[in-house]
Amino acid sequence: MGWFSRQFSWRWWSRGKNKSSDDVVLSALEGGDRRQLLQALSAMVGGSALAAMTQPAEAKDASELPAPKRALTGRNEAGKSVFKSFDVTTTVAEIDSNPGLTFYEVYRTEGVPGLTGLEPDPMLNGTKGFPGPGGTIFRLISYPPKRPEGYKPPPGVTFESGVKELSDKLPGMGDHFEKGGGGMHTTDTIDYGVVVRGEMTLELDDGQKVHLRQGDCIVQNGTRHRWRNPLPEPCLMAFVSLGGKRG
Repeated sequence: MGWFSRQFSWRWWSRGKNKSSDDVVLSALEGGDRRQLLQALSAMVGGSALAAMTQPAEAKDASELPAPKRALTGRNEAGKSVFKSFDVTTTVAEIDSNPGLTFYEVYRTEGVPGLTGLEPDPMLNGTKGFPGPGGTIFRLISYPPKRPEGYKPPPGVTFESGVKELSDKLPGMGDHFEKGGGGMHTTDTIDYGVVVRGEMTLELDDGQKVHLRQGDCIVQNGTRHRWRNPLPEPCLMAFVSLGGKRG
């Protein structure tokens, strides 16, 4: 038996666990039966994977995940392209009434952008909620993990206080949510969205649903909808919303 086989055999023997599987591995090594060895290893690895899958998943705190950074470009006085900043956007809204829900307001425009490269960062003055017709807003939203059974909002939180906080931190945002609608809302925008991290369920009228995984995209044509995170970990989505008018 070669050096590798002796070392492999000793390691499995010294662990002293799952002796029946160890015996199969040892006999396979000593007998030189490659097929038997591969079958034994496959069974052991598969068993370990199954055991891991059956362990209850622990919900992660969105605060443990790194905040997304924004690289903002422009031009200098000589007309050369430059990076104006590379950091977390200046406008971040954490929603206390729904812990883990965080809005990163990345950029916004109104009308036709001038593209001089000398424009000040529009987020330095905070956000203004959804854009008017022809305007745009680029935002990232971190959604909290799926709530455990029996979850209750923080003490004192009501629908009215929740939408008020939304509108205080993101002007006009709370006005779009329906009382008793379980998160259903409608905005006068076309929304381009992509799942950056995690998974998300998008629900429309009459319970129509689609399950979105990392990299999946949506185009929301001003339709009534709500979001549900199906996993015990946060979901990060990116949206560009274009202001429009109802026909």
